Amino acid sequence: MTRIGLISDTHMPGAVKELWPAAVEFLTGSDCILHAGDLHTLDVVDTLSDIAPTFVARGNGDEGLEDSRLRDHWMLEFGGLQVGLIHQCPSPARKDAGTIHKNLRRNFDLLPDILVFGHTHFEILLADHNMLFINPGSAILPRNQSVRPGTLGEIIIDKGCARVSLHQILPESTSPHPEIPAITYSPQSIQLSV
Repeated sequence: MTRIGLISDTHMPGAVKELWPAAVEFLTGSDCILHAGDLHTLDVVDTLSDIAPTFVARGNGDEGLEDSRLRDHWMLEFGGLQVGLIHQCPSPARKDAGTIHKNLRRNFDLLPDILVFGHTHFEILLADHNMLFINPGSAILPRNQSVRPGTLGEIIIDKGCARVSLHQILPESTSPHPEIPAITYSPQSIQLSV
């Protein structure tokens, strides 16, 4: 079993000086962490890398940052599933499959089973266009509003299936997202968890 922690759009140190303690606690125990970009500083990558190996998609706010953990995009394999990581992606809720696939093919030779992206600060978990899309939202500036605890995500991969969920950061802990149910995904089927 592999547990992947998901975070995006931390905008540090401009928004806050360090991650919320509840976010760090949630990510602790991850086998790896995927950050979907807009770090603004490598300090957050160092913090995350102390928890688990960390991969970061370079965001539009990350110009000039150079580090082996940052790339424009990543294609990673976990338990037989291809997981793509990129900062910007057209919203699958608003764009047709052709538009999304054309955009993704600029960065990936093959389409991933699961795509993790950021940029919008709006959390989303959607199975569409033969893929699973997850935007963990912003941990620091949720929904592009004021600085406050936002959202994180998690992928648990076991035997070729992935259970993907979003979580709300609370002052002292995290809880499952109150509006977006978890999804269990395998390349053959997608099921909502209630």
